[in-house]
Amino acid sequence: MTDDGIGYADRASSIDPAMGEYADEFLANIEALPTYRSTVGCVIPAYNEEDAIADVLDSLLAQTRLPDAIHVIVNNTTDATVEIASHFAGLHIRGEGAEEQMTEIFVHDIGENPDKKVGALNYGYTLVEGMDFFLGVDGDTTADPHAIEYLVREIEDDERIGGISAIYSIDDSGLDTLMSKFLIAGQRAQFAAFNMQNLLRGRNMAVLGGQYSIFSTTALRAVVKQTHQRYPWVRDSEIEDSLLSLEIKSAGYLTKISAHARANVGGMTTLQSLDAQQVKWNTGAIDLMWPGQRGDTKGQPLHPNLRLRWFENISMVTNGFTRLGFFFLVITSLMLNAFVFVILWIVPTIMAMLLNLRTAHAMHNANKRDYLFAVLFFPAEIYMWIRLGHFARSWTKFASSSQTDNWALQAKAESGGGGYAHFAPIAVVAIVLSGAVAIWAQLPTVLQSDVLFVGWTVLGIITILQTAWMALKLLKRHKGFKA
Repeated sequence: MTDDGIGYADRASSIDPAMGEYADEFLANIEALPTYRSTVGCVIPAYNEEDAIADVLDSLLAQTRLPDAIHVIVNNTTDATVEIASHFAGLHIRGEGAEEQMTEIFVHDIGENPDKKVGALNYGYTLVEGMDFFLGVDGDTTADPHAIEYLVREIEDDERIGGISAIYSIDDSGLDTLMSKFLIAGQRAQFAAFNMQNLLRGRNMAVLGGQYSIFSTTALRAVVKQTHQRYPWVRDSEIEDSLLSLEIKSAGYLTKISAHARANVGGMTTLQSLDAQQVKWNTGAIDLMWPGQRGDTKGQPLHPNLRLRWFENISMVTNGFTRLGFFFLVITSLMLNAFVFVILWIVPTIMAMLLNLRTAHAMHNANKRDYLFAVLFFPAEIYMWIRLGHFARSWTKFASSSQTDNWALQAKAESGGGGYAHFAPIAVVAIVLSGAVAIWAQLPTVLQSDVLFVGWTVLGIITILQTAWMALKLLKRHKGFKA
């Protein structure tokens, strides 16, 4: 278009009809030139996923933006994962003409693999490292049909981004026991709170969870070069996703959470499996947070991706202290006939319920069970005690430097084994409270009163600060985000 608003083809036609026809043809050819389409290689590490792998592959084939290749990396499996996945192997074509998309599914059984999920991811990386993006999908994770389209659009929009994680939740349909419904409701609330926290921090994501995340292969190659590794993922950490996220950030890239892409991950439906998963995650996080060199893992306490981890741990310490302190003070006050109920104690409880309710309301697909979990108070409180148990067991494992294969323990727990280690924190709490009360009972009455006075005062101050913090979170705008 020229400055006077007349098109080049029109002006050429007014001068020479043949020239006008040539101009029309030339512009049509320009418009017909294909635009560059980024390539996406999807890798699915699969271990004993016979119940879920078909749904995962169906979900990928239903995406509005198909990956260019899908590699199912089956490892250490003892079930029918390979057989079921093999039914999907081959070329899949959808649409016609300009709308045509195609992908090819490959199934690789790499047999016994000592590096487990990490080994499967690295094997998959060697297959797709020549593509623009690496999409990691867990063998039990399904996504919204637009998830890959959103992830690709967001990571293409900013070359500084090294990886983007989907917004995670858990599908709570088809649950048949009260315990599974309770645990999944707790995990959904936990995911929602974590997601919203990251969305409101400029969408900066500390951990690019391997459940459904897309990575720039340029960023992954930069990590390999900077860390002198052969592959992006290493077994130096119990949480390989967190370590890789730290390394991507250290290589100068951003790690983000998507504003729109959503995925449902596999939830833990028993206390044993939830305990094994959370202890593995927490122990790995502590290992990355704590200063000093432990084997090949160096703690990075000041790394920007770990600030949220520090806050979570400080928050758990505070929650544990206030709850144990409250029980101790109530018991000892009753023993001394000095217990007086104060109506203001209800305020923190109400504030916690309102905060839980707002978290439920912020969920993209909140249902009646999510709201009941929030407003009934006791389910959320019981779940907090369960999380405190995971927290205590994780720090105990780290402090004892015990060498255990937490991957194997989680797999065993998910298959129905795992013993009763998750009940250990209950016994510890009972012993600690009993011991503290017994020691207090041996003190002179005047000293007992002093202990109660100081204890209630300290607990009151901490509770006021906690309540104020909850109020600030309650008043914080969600900026239109849905967790």
